[in-house]
Amino acid sequence: MPNPDLDVFDWKILSALQEDGRLSNVELAERVGLSPSPCLRRVRRLEQEGYIRGYRAVLDRRRLGLGLTIYVEIKVERHSTENAALHQQLLQAIPEVVAVNMVSGEPDFVAEVVVPDLAAYEELLTQRLLSLPMVKDIRSNFVIRPVKTDAPLPLSHLAKADS
Repeated sequence: MPNPDLDVFDWKILSALQEDGRLSNVELAERVGLSPSPCLRRVRRLEQEGYIRGYRAVLDRRRLGLGLTIYVEIKVERHSTENAALHQQLLQAIPEVVAVNMVSGEPDFVAEVVVPDLAAYEELLTQRLLSLPMVKDIRSNFVIRPVKTDAPLPLSHLAKADS
C-alpha cells in the first residue's frame, strides 16, 4: 500500500537515489525536476523520517575473496519469543551472516552467509552455527551463480498508485 505522506517528487527522489546514491544535490534536483533547495529539504526529510536508511558502496564479493554465498536454513526447537530473540541476536553477531530473516514454513530462519570458500563455511558451520542453542536442523543451499543482485526496490508502481 503506497504511503500517503509521499508525493510524486518524493518517489522520484527515492528512485533516483536508489539507482545512484552518489548524485550531488544539484544533479538529483535536475533529474527529479526541482530546484536544489527544495530538493535538499525533501532528501533531509526522507532521511529523518527513515525512508532513506543510509548510503553505502556495493562491493564485489568475488573480487574481495568472498566467492561463496550460502543460504542457511535454521530450524530451532521450542518456539518462544525469547528463543527467537536470542537466535536473532546471535545470528546478527556473526560477521559472515550478511542477512537473516525469520520466515514461515519449514525453517525458522534463513541466513545469507558469505565466506571465501567451502573450508571457511565448514568451520563456520561446525564451530558456530551448529553450536547455537536449541538448533534442531540446518540445511545449506549453495549459490552456484548470482542471477540478480542488488536490484532497486520496485517503486514505480507504488508512485503511480499514489498519484
